[in-house]
Amino acid sequence: MDVLFYHLTETTLEEALPPLVEKSLERGWRVAIQTGSEERLDALDARLWTYADDSFIPHGTDREPHAPEQPVLITTSSENINGAVIRFLVDGAEPGPLDGYQRAALLFDGHDMMQLEAARSHWKVLKAAGHAVTYWQQGPDRRWMKKN
Repeated sequence: MDVLFYHLTETTLEEALPPLVEKSLERGWRVAIQTGSEERLDALDARLWTYADDSFIPHGTDREPHAPEQPVLITTSSENINGAVIRFLVDGAEPGPLDGYQRAALLFDGHDMMQLEAARSHWKVLKAAGHAVTYWQQGPDRRWMKKN
């Protein structure tokens, strides 16, 4: 399985995540977004409805009755409640078992030492487990650049 590490240096998570989720939906994938806290879950829930003037990302949270039917589900749990193909791990969320996913993406704040250290640790563990890991960093133009 592919595991992508996204190192945020030029934007916030709230700016960077919606376009990545949109690309996943364009591929026909169901999406899970695992947050590290209820507060971040609430913030992302609001953001996905309002991030662009001309569109929104259809989604729900794991607190709602129809969570398994959501194309994008925001959760604090490591369970795959909505049968997602890709799992985004944000805000220090700990990766649980990644079996059943085609891809996982860890987004971490490059200005937060705790998130940087956690990402390094996750990289080592996931690479040792045999996952294909890649590292992406934002350039000054906010575009993602794959690094070796």
